[in-house]
Amino acid sequence: MKKTILVSAAILTALGAAATPPMHKEPRSSNPLKDKAHEVFTENAPDGLKDVVPHFAIFGKEDKFYLGISGQVTATLGWDFGAPVSNPNELITYDIEPVADGDHTRFHLSAMQSGLFFNFVGLPDSKDRIGAFIGMYFLNDYAPVLQYAYLKYRGIKAGYDYSTFSDNGAMPPTIDFEGPNSGTAFPVAMASYTYDFGKKKDWSVTAGLELPQYSITPSHITRAVSQAVPDIPVALKYSWNRKNDWVRLSGVVRNMNYRNIPDDKNIDVVGWGVALSGTAEIAPGLRGYWNGVYGRGIASYIQDLTGNGMDLTPCGSGGALKASNTWGAFGGLQYDFSPSVYCSATYSHVRNYAKEWNGISDGTDYGAQYRYAQYAVGNVFWQISPILKTGIEYIYARRVNNDGSQAHVSRLQTMLQLSF
Repeated sequence: MKKTILVSAAILTALGAAATPPMHKEPRSSNPLKDKAHEVFTENAPDGLKDVVPHFAIFGKEDKFYLGISGQVTATLGWDFGAPVSNPNELITYDIEPVADGDHTRFHLSAMQSGLFFNFVGLPDSKDRIGAFIGMYFLNDYAPVLQYAYLKYRGIKAGYDYSTFSDNGAMPPTIDFEGPNSGTAFPVAMASYTYDFGKKKDWSVTAGLELPQYSITPSHITRAVSQAVPDIPVALKYSWNRKNDWVRLSGVVRNMNYRNIPDDKNIDVVGWGVALSGTAEIAPGLRGYWNGVYGRGIASYIQDLTGNGMDLTPCGSGGALKASNTWGAFGGLQYDFSPSVYCSATYSHVRNYAKEWNGISDGTDYGAQYRYAQYAVGNVFWQISPILKTGIEYIYARRVNNDGSQAHVSRLQTMLQLSF
């Protein structure tokens, strides 16, 4: 019997948590098996991690399965100035708030963006190819936090992944794990089906069912209840330039329940959202990224507002809850000075239009609630070698509340990352 063997999978670039769509055609190696493994692993990887392809792979009997093991050790160092945010890995603009005198500077040092990834593909040359991917980072005080755990088979994806409403491949590169505050980066338990069509299979349509994750600001007569209806996202995508460039139109419909205590019944509120996103080469060496999202009752899909009670908020003095209107957008540019050195700059904005609730909420003051936030980032990255990368980054972020109060923070940080 043929024994399982351990080999090195072919790859020249392994970018990290801020992975970007490949802009240069990968050179072919002299080993066809390695080339095939590189292609298979890339197709099975999440949209935001297409360049995190394993250096090491196990090839099974008669090459009927591939198992890739990869990881990153990422160390970041930085300072906050203004109204510091305690999280060293994610600058979430919702978390910005005024600080006491003497607390306007904070030093950060972290390795929590380090991660491990397992990429499995069975029957790679068959129409019955099946894939599995597991990925985690150590974001919870160095305890692993699962980001991906899904299966793929004939266009079906099921497990834990970023929402079909998300477009992680269109996120610009940042050291900040969070990235632009208007990004729709929303991991969730999900199941979806993707169908590719067109002469060159350059069109695709995806529909899914997802575990609802909603967050409300309850009033004195309401409370949150469990949800009985899944969220339903859909997406239409057109790709070109060997699928390195694309534009994507996404939508989601969701049914949200809350309990009206005096009437002793559940109330249904329908939420919906649309998003237009993508990335494309504008000129040689210059790439653009964009995302715009608008909707009602979809604050949890915008990463700056996830879990912060903005999907349903009280309206007026009666205590009923209403789906808040929310929009967000970012635009970014990346310029390649060489195949190993590039820079990027991005501006992002999020705004919520919750109606005034006249002090009837459960401990949340309307005036002190989030109205809008800005996020601007610029950085330079250097791929020192195929496995070692560094970068430096500056972020300015600002939060403004309904009563006009505001706070801002500047973060200067650097990174050293080893990929294996």
